[in-house]
Amino acid sequence: MTLHPDRLLPPDPATRKLARELYHAVADLPIVSPHGHTDPRWWGENPRFSDPAQLFVTPDHYVTRMLTSQGVPFEAMGIGAGAETDPRAIWRLFARNFHLFRGTPSRLWIEHALESLFGVTERLSEATADRAYDAIAERLARPEFRPRELYDRFNIEVIATTDGALDDLAQHATLRGSDWSGRVVPTYRPDAVVDPEAPGFAAALDRLGEVTGCDTGSWEGYLAAHRARRAFFISMGTTASDHGHPTPRTADLPEAEARALFDRVRRGGASAANAELFRAQMLTEMARMSLEDGLVMQLHAGSSRGHSDAVRAAYGPDRGFDIPLPSSFTEALRPLLNAVGLDPRLSLILFTLDETTYARELAPLAGVWPCLRLGPPWWFHDSYEGMRRYREAVTETAGFYNTAGFNDDTRALCSIPARHDVARRVDSGFLAELVVTHRLDEDEAFEIAPLLAGDLARQAYRLG
Repeated sequence: MTLHPDRLLPPDPATRKLARELYHAVADLPIVSPHGHTDPRWWGENPRFSDPAQLFVTPDHYVTRMLTSQGVPFEAMGIGAGAETDPRAIWRLFARNFHLFRGTPSRLWIEHALESLFGVTERLSEATADRAYDAIAERLARPEFRPRELYDRFNIEVIATTDGALDDLAQHATLRGSDWSGRVVPTYRPDAVVDPEAPGFAAALDRLGEVTGCDTGSWEGYLAAHRARRAFFISMGTTASDHGHPTPRTADLPEAEARALFDRVRRGGASAANAELFRAQMLTEMARMSLEDGLVMQLHAGSSRGHSDAVRAAYGPDRGFDIPLPSSFTEALRPLLNAVGLDPRLSLILFTLDETTYARELAPLAGVWPCLRLGPPWWFHDSYEGMRRYREAVTETAGFYNTAGFNDDTRALCSIPARHDVARRVDSGFLAELVVTHRLDEDEAFEIAPLLAGDLARQAYRLG
């Protein structure tokens, strides 16, 4: 298992030569990671990772979903009541099934981490499982393999966590009080206090009122509470909000109708139609707040989360059962865009799991509305083929400068450099093909490559 130096680069010799040069020009640039789900405790407390299974298997829903698809029970992966507690047994199970990941991005990410970080060069299998486990465990015991030290080793310039509106950001406060120089910023994710269909919505609104001192029993007090929480997050370094909605629908109701809608959902038992309309209205309200406080908006739409009710009930969320949904953006975004879309203070980054919208809707929208940027391929499309399809579908209409660069959107710390490496290789190959087909000059390709590797993300997320 040796990583090929030209992996993912185009097969044509002339194109590959130029792609290799472009890649080497950006390969070692700092990593800008403006959206992701790493554990804030890693940065606040800097704990040692306990074992290889807890690093690579149990928390990674890319891994657990593949094993689940082949009938492996969650308990065998260390998840749920009565779960396996022997990390070596979990690791052996993973190694025995590693062949399942052939052809997937997870294999690329895992093998990149195994070789470049832990010195493991034997392909993972049942026969090599214990040797790999021992090599990883030995290194995890060293101080230089704690999260902050890995941040520095990976050459991360900035990384964002994703934090609920009610989070006290205590780990971020601990980090800010330390002498470590790494930059970790929270992201305002208000879904639990925006979605009437979220579990415990009414209790969450009560808690929102308690932590802000605002009357969340009224529409005006509820909006004031969001402004207060956003201000707190901004004081802790936040530059963006993030909104995970089933659809990208927005609304711009007259104030009296918005107040009446809030009253209905606040009482509980709102219909599905009322819940969807409320989420839609709140996207526009959040956009208006962004005009005031400068937070960049992110919208992640089109995911059916927790597709298995039984898995969610027994094992909790984020167990790999998110499934893409058809999404349509053109009419869905129209109310928000007509309300505030031409205001130069607004920046809205769009993500989708429905690739059919790239060329039909998202690229034309971002190609004209000045507030819109296209986020990189997300979840199932964070892959070599997904990134290629994205570039081919959006570039001719939206160009490069209406995209937001790359972000890794991961919970798995050790996959961060691997994911950015894949993106840089894919983009280098794409740029090289534009040059050899005479759609781009070579000097322009070398100018664009670092933009895609980091500069566009800095600009889009206002991280300068």
